[in-house]
Amino acid sequence: MKRILAAGILASLAAAQSASAAEDAGTCQSPSFSDVGWTDISATTATASLVLQGLGYTPEVSVLSVAVTFESLKQGDTDIFLGNWMPLQEPVATPLIESGEIEVAGVNLEGALIGFAVPKHTYDAGLKTYADIAGFKDQLGGQIFSIEAGSSANTTMLEMIDSDKFGLSAFELVESSEQGMLAQVDRAIRSEGDILFFGWRPHPMNVRYEIEYLTDGDDVFGPNDGAATVQTNTRAGFSTDCPNLGKFLSNLVFTVEAEDLMMSYILDEGLEPAAAAERWLKENPDVLEGWLADVTTFEGEPGLPAVQEALGV
Repeated sequence: MKRILAAGILASLAAAQSASAAEDAGTCQSPSFSDVGWTDISATTATASLVLQGLGYTPEVSVLSVAVTFESLKQGDTDIFLGNWMPLQEPVATPLIESGEIEVAGVNLEGALIGFAVPKHTYDAGLKTYADIAGFKDQLGGQIFSIEAGSSANTTMLEMIDSDKFGLSAFELVESSEQGMLAQVDRAIRSEGDILFFGWRPHPMNVRYEIEYLTDGDDVFGPNDGAATVQTNTRAGFSTDCPNLGKFLSNLVFTVEAEDLMMSYILDEGLEPAAAAERWLKENPDVLEGWLADVTTFEGEPGLPAVQEALGV
């Protein structure tokens, strides 16, 4: 009788494990990421995806706008977003977080910065604070250059213009892609011209060009003149549904210097994000130990040796 009972218990456990594995395969093996097209997020998303591939997952990446990303997370159509810059995206993200419609899996970057930037020669000429901008209207052509339409940064800038914050009502916001904006910055600096643009760290622009960030901005881009952190957001319930992936996301932390380098590989050397991620991981394999602490492969085997083998490190 005891043997029959034990056999029954084992059979039940096996069935439960089988059902759990099937559910896990259906909900977790192919996690979906949003890449909003910013080089830093393309780099970090590619890096996370490469590590997950080494763990036996098949991540899927879609290029979506910021607005669509948050709506997709809210609807459960996207699982993971590595690019919630806070407090810049606070107006859209915080209500969703507080209502439980999306979740925070961790902070993947600290020491970031966002705000208005100018060439060093423009800064040295006297454009050093936000209050100085209006006095340089003619030199700047009455324009502020920024990234794609619909971004939280642009919303902040348009509100500044509409409210005549710092006397900016006569300025025009020129919305473009990251690459388009930086092409304008490059031309201005090469010709020793003046330009006011939306800058941020991490980014190779901080190494490639001599630029300075304006100060005394009344925290329009966040406290301490745009000091920022970058959150990892997920759809509601993702880390509960997929605890192994949730653990990986909570471990996943980058540095400004690491992202500067990966972004330089993409923007300056022409590597695709996946190739840049692979190069950086092979050059910095020690990060895997922290990222993969208590993380297994999809099949439940130790994660670190599997990824090391997959990368050849």
